[in-house]
Amino acid sequence: MDIQDLSVSERILLAQELWDSVAEQANEMPVSPQQAAILEQRLNALASDGNQGEAWQAVKSRILGR
Repeated sequence: MDIQDLSVSERILLAQELWDSVAEQANEMPVSPQQAAILEQRLNALASDGNQGEAWQAVKSRILGR
């Protein structure tokens, strides 16, 4: 099958199905010790910062200039 023979909407659906099939097994992907260390550092930084960001409505209003 040549993917280029598919319409844009068919390729989008194919990509979506492919992503869904991978997402279902995401927990099966191994994480290296280096990746685990980086994730742990980022979680610790988030926890110690205390700044959880802004509410979506505030951000949306600022973007839309209201």
